Amino acid sequence: MAIHWSRFAGALLAFSISQASATPVRIDAGLLEGTRDGDLAVYKGVPFAAPPIGDLRWRDPQPVVAWNGVRAADKFSPVCMQDGSSVPGQPVEPDSEDCLYLNIWAPATAAKLPVMVWIPGGGFTQESGSIPLYWGDALARKGVIVVTINYRVGAFGFFAHPELTKESAHRTSGNYGLLDQIAALEWVQRNIAAFGGDPSRVTIWGQSAGSMSVNLLMASPLAHGLFQRAIGESGGFFIPPAASPVRDSFYLPGNEQLGLKMGAALNANSIAALRQIPGDKILKAANGAANHPIIDGYVLPKEPYDIFAAARQNDVSILIGSNADEGKPMIQGVTVKAATYAADIRPMFGPLPDDFLDVYPHATDAEARDARADVERDVRFGWDAWSWARMQSKTGSGKVFYYYFAHVPPYPAASPFAGWGAGHWSELRYSFGHLDQEPFAWTDADHRLADAMTTYWTNFARTGDPNGGGLPAWPAFTNADPQVLHFDDGIAAGGVANLPGLERLDAYFARLRADNSGE
Repeated sequence: MAIHWSRFAGALLAFSISQASATPVRIDAGLLEGTRDGDLAVYKGVPFAAPPIGDLRWRDPQPVVAWNGVRAADKFSPVCMQDGSSVPGQPVEPDSEDCLYLNIWAPATAAKLPVMVWIPGGGFTQESGSIPLYWGDALARKGVIVVTINYRVGAFGFFAHPELTKESAHRTSGNYGLLDQIAALEWVQRNIAAFGGDPSRVTIWGQSAGSMSVNLLMASPLAHGLFQRAIGESGGFFIPPAASPVRDSFYLPGNEQLGLKMGAALNANSIAALRQIPGDKILKAANGAANHPIIDGYVLPKEPYDIFAAARQNDVSILIGSNADEGKPMIQGVTVKAATYAADIRPMFGPLPDDFLDVYPHATDAEARDARADVERDVRFGWDAWSWARMQSKTGSGKVFYYYFAHVPPYPAASPFAGWGAGHWSELRYSFGHLDQEPFAWTDADHRLADAMTTYWTNFARTGDPNGGGLPAWPAFTNADPQVLHFDDGIAAGGVANLPGLERLDAYFARLRADNSGE
C-alpha cells in the first residue's frame, strides 16, 4: 500500500516552521518544555511510565524517574515494537521497546478545558499515538485538549506465561497493553491540569482495537474514576469467546500455553532467558502468540458482556458507532465464491449458523463477495456497536449516542482505497478534522461533514451530550426508542441499520452464552 511520503514530509515541514518554544510546565516528574504551533502548545514524547525494557519487560508499567532541569518535549517517541502500520497511507515509524510516551495538543491559553485521550487501534499489534492522522491540532482548536498515547502491543503487550503469573502480585499476566492505557489515564489525572485540562472531564476515545480498548476500560475496575465519557468508533469486545476458533486464548490458562510455545520456539525455558532475547527476535517469533486482551481475573475479572449485564461497568455516557462498509477493506485480495461462501467464512468466525448466513444473498459470486463483506461488517463491528448501545442503555445511567457512518469519501480511482465505500477507517479523517492530509477532491459536503463530526465529538467531550452549535439534533439511543444518527451526504436520525443480520447474530451468541454458562 503506497505511503504518501511527500505529503507526510510536507506536513512535518509546515509543522516545524511554526515551532517555537512553549512556556515550560511543571508535572510530577519535572519541568517540561513543548513547542508552539500558532495558537496551540504541543508536547511530544512525554513519558508516562518507565521504559519497559530489560527486567521490566512483561511487567506492570512502573513510575517515571524524575529528571532535573527542563526536559524537551519537541519530538515524537519511537512507537512500540510492531511490524509496520495498519493505517493505510500512514508512515512506518521507528519502533522500540522504550515507547511508553504520550503527546498533547492544547490551546495556548487553556484553562480547565475538557480532555480527549486517544487510544490508537491496529488490532492490538500495530499503530501509535503519533501518526499524522491522529494529530490533535484540528480538535484542539475547537476548545479541547487532545492526548494521544502509545501502549505495548503484540507479544510485548499481551503475552502470558505461567512464570509471569507466578511472579505477579496479582497472580496474572498478559494484559500489559491495557495496564499501559490505565497508567496513561492515571498520568492524565495527576498532570493534565498543568496544561489547562480538567481532570474531571476526561473522554477516552478510540477506533477499531482502540474502541475495543475503550469498551474494556469501561469493564475494568482498575479504570474506575479515570474518565467521565467514552467514544468508540468501530470496535467492541462483547462477542463470546466461545464463538472464536481460538476461544482458549481469551482466558489466562490458554494464553499461558501460547506463551510456553513461544518460549520453546526461542529456546528459552524461563522468563529470565526470554527477557534477555532482543526485541526484534521476540517480534519475529510472536506469530501464533496471543495478541489480544484476555479475561485474566484482575484487569478483566469477567467477560465484558457479563460485567455490563451485571451493571458493574464504569458507568459513563458513550458516543459509539460503526461504518456501512467496514468489511470491504477486510476482503481486499480475498477470492470469494458462491460455491464455498459458508465454508470460507466459518474458519474465520467459528460455526456461524445458516439462519444467519442466509440473511445475506450469495447465489452468485458477485453476491457472495458483497455478502462476505457484509458478514465481516456485522460480525466484527456492527453487532458490537449495537450491543454496546443496548447494554449501556439497559444497565447504565450514562446516556448513549449511537451513529452509523455511510458517507463515501472521494477516493480517486487509482487510490488503494478505491472500492472501499464507507469502509473501516473512513470516518477518521472526518472525526479528526484532517481532510487536508489527503489530496482528494474533497467537496463542500465533505467539509461540512468533518466540521459537524468534530463539533459533535468536542461537544460530547465538553458536556456529555454532542448536541449544540446549530447541528442536526442527535437523539439519545434507548432500548425503548433506538435512535441512530446517520452520517451520509446529509445528517439525519433514523433506526438501526442492517437489523435482520444483527438480530440473527444476537440470537446465535445468546445460544452460545447459554450453552457455555457453566464454564
